[in-house]
Amino acid sequence: MTFAATDPSGGAGLQADMLTIASMGCHPLSVVTAITVQDTSGVDDVLPMDAEWVVDQARTVLEDMPVAAFKIGLLGSVDNITAIAEVISDYPDVPLVFDPVLASGRGDELANEDMLSALRELLLPQTTILTPNSMEARRLIVDEDNEQDDPNLTECAKRIIQLGCEYVLITGTHEHTPKVINTLYGERGLVRSDNWPRLPGIYHGSGCTLASAIAALLANGLPMEEAVREAQEYTWEALKYGFRPGMGQHIPDRLFWARDEEEDDAETRH
Repeated sequence: MTFAATDPSGGAGLQADMLTIASMGCHPLSVVTAITVQDTSGVDDVLPMDAEWVVDQARTVLEDMPVAAFKIGLLGSVDNITAIAEVISDYPDVPLVFDPVLASGRGDELANEDMLSALRELLLPQTTILTPNSMEARRLIVDEDNEQDDPNLTECAKRIIQLGCEYVLITGTHEHTPKVINTLYGERGLVRSDNWPRLPGIYHGSGCTLASAIAALLANGLPMEEAVREAQEYTWEALKYGFRPGMGQHIPDRLFWARDEEEDDAETRH
């Protein structure tokens, strides 16, 4: 089950989550947290759903069928954070993958300080794995009253885990490194670090894809470290085969494997 905002472009948000989850062999259940006005360039406006509607969407489905994993994306409001945290708390044995969507790829603000405080207090203690990029990881833990506080990513992960997360996967797309370095941390520190070749272009929905892929793999029963590795591989391939349907960013091709198979079949027939 994914809690996320809609994206009319289909590049990110709820649509990206559902396509990724289905592509990984799971049946996606969806709870709309907000409606956005956006395209492949950025987010122009966000209309949060009423928190009661968020709860009703989730509980109605949860009473009807079992859920193997939760995934959370853009939340929309403090009231929604509170409502989702309450729903999730009734399912402590179901893994929770939380992609903290704090800003769009263009830099549009999507979470204020009140929302940050609420998610730190209510959602992080219930999170199985958090998947921030390096900018989000720093924003989650930096004390605004201490301008000298500039922690490295290992320190960021340590502080986030102290807030209650079981694992933190910090992605390095925004870091100035020759390769993209994604690092998984647990309670005892570094769990694994994976390096990926940097791809040209800017992508819309890469974080949604990665988090949803992890959720789907956990739902399929994979252990955390294996799920993280396979989800990264899937995401990198989706980005490699990405396309630019509009005038903004590229979109991951989450069905790249199906198109490859079709091409292989065509070659075989010839």
